[in-house]
Amino acid sequence: MGQEDALLSIEHLSKEYYGNIVLRDVSFDLKAGEILGLVGENGAGKTTLMSVLFGMTVISETGGYKGSVRIDGEEAKFGSPFDALDAGLGMVHQEFSLIPGFSTMENIVLNRETMKASLLNDVFGDRMSLLDRAAMRQRAASAISKLGVTLDTDMLVADMPVGHKEFTEIAREINREKTRLLILDEPTAVLTESEAKILLKALRNLAGQGIAIIFISHRLQEIVEIADRIVVLRDGTVVKDTVNESLSIKDIASWMVGRSVSVDRKQDGAGRSFGEDILQVDGLWVDMPGEPVCDVSFSVRSGEIFGIGGLAGQGKVGIPNGIMGLFPAGGSVRYRKKEVPLNSPRAVLEMGIASVSEDRRGVGLLLDESLEWNIAFTAMQIQEKYLKFRLGGLIKYRDEAGMRALTAEYIDLLDIKCTSPKQKVKQLSGGNQQKICLAKAFAMKPDLLFVSEPTRGIDVGAKKLVLDTLRRYNAENGTTIVMISSELDELRSICDRVAIVNEGRIAGILQPSADVADFGLMMSGVAPESSDAQETAHV
Repeated sequence: MGQEDALLSIEHLSKEYYGNIVLRDVSFDLKAGEILGLVGENGAGKTTLMSVLFGMTVISETGGYKGSVRIDGEEAKFGSPFDALDAGLGMVHQEFSLIPGFSTMENIVLNRETMKASLLNDVFGDRMSLLDRAAMRQRAASAISKLGVTLDTDMLVADMPVGHKEFTEIAREINREKTRLLILDEPTAVLTESEAKILLKALRNLAGQGIAIIFISHRLQEIVEIADRIVVLRDGTVVKDTVNESLSIKDIASWMVGRSVSVDRKQDGAGRSFGEDILQVDGLWVDMPGEPVCDVSFSVRSGEIFGIGGLAGQGKVGIPNGIMGLFPAGGSVRYRKKEVPLNSPRAVLEMGIASVSEDRRGVGLLLDESLEWNIAFTAMQIQEKYLKFRLGGLIKYRDEAGMRALTAEYIDLLDIKCTSPKQKVKQLSGGNQQKICLAKAFAMKPDLLFVSEPTRGIDVGAKKLVLDTLRRYNAENGTTIVMISSELDELRSICDRVAIVNEGRIAGILQPSADVADFGLMMSGVAPESSDAQETAHV
C-alpha cells in the first residue's frame, strides 16, 4: 500500500527510555476502513507505539521519539491525547476510564454534552444553558446501535457488568464527530465469548463505515478472524507486516515469539535426575488484582527448575504470591507431603520455602537500609541466623561480623556493584537491587525457591549472570527452583519444564525444546496442533 492512499503512516519510528531502546525503526501504513491486527509478546513495544501515536505525555516527558507519524500525508505532532482526538483518533485502553457515578449516556457524551437555552440565557448568557438530555440520550443510543448491542443509557457505570463497560468505552469514542481511527487495546480481555463475537461483528461494521481500526490482542484466533492485515512486533521491531490471507494461528505465534533460542545446556532435562514430587498444587486460586488465579494444579520434582510463563495479567505472578501468603488464596498446596498453610507468609518461610518477588522495590527490599541488613534480614527474622545470644537467649543482638562475611560472599558471587556493604540499597542500580533480592533469598538456604521476573529491568550482561547463578545454585545445592518470567527465551534456556498460564489456569506444560509456536499458541489460549511435547497440567 502506498502512502498516497494511507490514512495513517508511521515512518522509521524509534523510541528509547533512559538508554533502553523499546522501538527500533518501526514503519507501517493503515488506510481508511482497514482493520490492522497488532500482536507481540509483553515488552514487544505495542504500548509504547500506541503511546506515541495517541500523544501520551510520557513520550514527550522522556525525550520524544525519532521518525514521523503522518495523517493523510501530513506530519502530526501530538503533544497530548487532546491533539490526537482533534485529529480524529480514538483509543480504548485496557483499563477503564469511565466515571462510575455517571450513567451510560453521560459517559458517552462526556465533555461534548448537548445544551439548550433556558429562560435566563437572555440575562446571564450561555452559561445558564441547560443539558438537553433527550438529545444526549439519542446521541448515545445512536452510538450504541452502531455496535449492535443493547445497553441501558440510564444505567450507572458502577452497576454495569464489565462487558457493558467495554462497549460503553467504545461507544464514547465513535460518538465523537471526527473519529476516523480507533485504537483498541485488548478489548475482548474482559468479555465473554458471546460478547467478544458481538464486538468483532461491530468492529467490522465500523470498518465498513470507513473507520480504520488498530486491534491489539493476545487472542490470536480473534486476530485471524477480524484483521485485514497483521503487524507483528518483537523486541521493538516489526518482524512481519502481511496481508491476512491463509494465515494460521501457528504462523502468527511463531513470528511473535521467535524461532531461535540460545540454550546453554542440554534441553528436556537430559543428563539430569530428579527426586520425587516436592511441591504439589491442587485447585489453587489467588485473589491478586491484575493477576488472578482461578484453578491451578501442577507438581514440581525435587531438584528441578520449573518454569511458569504467560502473558501479563493471566495469573502467572499470582501463583507464587498466593502460595507465599501475600494475597488471599485457597485450594491445596503440599510441600514435602505436608500441607502449606496459605495466607500465612511466616509459616511458609519457616517450612524452608523462599521467594524473590517481582516487585523488588515494594516487597523485596528495605530501600533505606544497607546491603548487609537487606541480605541477612529474612534469615535473621525467620531462622535466627546472624544473631548472638546471651543469658540463655534473653538477650539477642546482631552478629555484625557474620553479616559482613555473608554480604561479602554475595557481593563477590553476584558481582554486585556497590561502594561498600554499608551502602543503602536505594542507591544501587535496578540490576544490582535485583541481585540483592537473590542474595537475600539464598541466605536462607531454601529447599524450594520461587523467583518471579528475575531479569526484569536489568541489562543483558546482568541477565546472563542472574540466570547462570540460578542454574549454578540449583546444581550445587540441589535447590528446587520455580521461575516465573515473561521472557520465554529465558524460561527455555534454564528450565527443565515450562508451564504456560492463560486466564488463571495452566494451559499446558511443555518441554523447553517444544516448538516455539506451541508456546505462543498456549499463551493465546489455543491448544497446540501437536501434543508430542506437552504434558498434562497435573503431573
